[in-house]
Amino acid sequence: MWNGKPAPWYKKRRNLCILIWVSVVVLLIIIIVAAVVVPNAGKDDNGGKQGSSPGGSGGGKGLDGISPDSIPKGAPSWLNPFVWASTDDFNLTYTDETVGDLPVMGLYTDWDDSARANGRVPALKDPWGDYSKLPARGVNVGGWLSLEPFITPSLFNYASVLGIVDEYTLCRYLAARCEQVLENHYATFVTENTFKEIAEAGLDHVRIPFSYWAVQTYDGDPYLFRTSWRYLLRAIEWCRKYGLRVNLDPHGLPGSQNGWNHSGRLGAIGWLNGTDGNTNAQRALDMHDRLSKFFAQPRYKNIISHYGLANEPKMTVLSVPGVLKWTTDAYNIIRKNGVTDAIIVFGDGFRGLENWQGELQDLSNAALDVHQYVIFNENLIVYNHSQKVKFACEGWTQQTLQSMDRSTGYGPTIMAEWSQADTDCAKHLTNVGWGNRWTGTYVTGNPAGIGDFTEPLCPTQDRRCSCTEANADPSKWSSAYKKFLRMFAEAQMTSFEKGWGWFYWVWDTESAAQWSYKKGMAAGVLPAKAWEREFNCKISDIPSFSDLPEYY
Repeated sequence: MWNGKPAPWYKKRRNLCILIWVSVVVLLIIIIVAAVVVPNAGKDDNGGKQGSSPGGSGGGKGLDGISPDSIPKGAPSWLNPFVWASTDDFNLTYTDETVGDLPVMGLYTDWDDSARANGRVPALKDPWGDYSKLPARGVNVGGWLSLEPFITPSLFNYASVLGIVDEYTLCRYLAARCEQVLENHYATFVTENTFKEIAEAGLDHVRIPFSYWAVQTYDGDPYLFRTSWRYLLRAIEWCRKYGLRVNLDPHGLPGSQNGWNHSGRLGAIGWLNGTDGNTNAQRALDMHDRLSKFFAQPRYKNIISHYGLANEPKMTVLSVPGVLKWTTDAYNIIRKNGVTDAIIVFGDGFRGLENWQGELQDLSNAALDVHQYVIFNENLIVYNHSQKVKFACEGWTQQTLQSMDRSTGYGPTIMAEWSQADTDCAKHLTNVGWGNRWTGTYVTGNPAGIGDFTEPLCPTQDRRCSCTEANADPSKWSSAYKKFLRMFAEAQMTSFEKGWGWFYWVWDTESAAQWSYKKGMAAGVLPAKAWEREFNCKISDIPSFSDLPEYY
């Protein structure tokens, strides 16, 4: 009772407790939202000011002679250079012309194929010749037109409760801001200077990953539609300027071909699998129909050396006959549409190189795409440095020769991804928030713990396993560790040149120095002027285990 009357509701103990708890929860929510949103207010995720257009490095360069009135009202952003983040080296005269239903806006009508990357290779206008005698030496510009969290961790710098782990969840969260954030990334992460440096490094091929939303999006897709298409076309022109041949790499297919974050969406595989598997398989064929009509134009005949079908289809889960049929269907569409000279490339699907013997033998001028890493294999990551170099010399040489021989493997083989990384310590490398195998902190979130690694897998396999040195700045690397990295790189180059060549993963990153070709050269652990060198892998030259650090 309160003064002889029933107590007000707020004086009752139970109601008062509820009120206090609700207030605490609301306060916590406000604090979390403020921590996540307020620092980004008025800025894009690269720290730039927001505005009505993407803004960026272009600054409207070249637009002085173009009248805004020449752009039709309501023209989409990919046809309106006045809202582009960068206008460098784009043709800014408006056109809605398409080839294969894909816009040519941004392209100049003339081109010159007289450049050559270096003295080791022919000019673009001249035939390359036999790749088994002159293997490709290339690099990937990954994490650019298809995002990968470990390559650009700043784009994924959000509170874990928001669940932003891939391009799908990022764009879903950003909503209307996705265009500004991603185009600023496209305009700045890779520039003309990137390709100039690649040529100066002595490389001669560039693999350019991109995803299906460069061509088309579908109901429910949050992805940024078509903006990356323009940057892909400009990148090809910059490659042309420096004599670099191009490997087109569709990194993400409708539905996801592997369920990994670099396909666009982490989780289920919805390509050739699940309820919409056949629909997504057809959508991917439609994508190749449009792409191949576009790239069958004469301007691409000399520069598109490799045409990829699907990056890393997970054939350990997918129907192998289904993938093989889809591969044949895609191949036939591309050849029918006029892409006659490029090597058609299809992924090995992780099914074992020996299992490709006799497969797809009716596809001419085609090659098997193999990716070789030690860090995603629990049996290899535990090797010490000398064992890793020896495995690269012997094991991967054996695998390459096996794959190149049609009596034991598919035949023509390229190593389209490889790296010197000997740990999986780089931030977000194994997915946002999953930890790593190296220190035994790899937890996927699977309720049954399937796929988790909670015991350290560095060579000592104990509490001494640490990522401190692995993630250190290259300036702090020991001379012994640099020696290992250089030997590990040259061992792999030697092995992979037993095939049709290699493409290093990746040219540059924001912070993961051990994965960057550019930073590797700066640290002296990758050969500069690669075109001047011949690589040699001698087991007798490998130091004993005691001569190199036991682990990072």
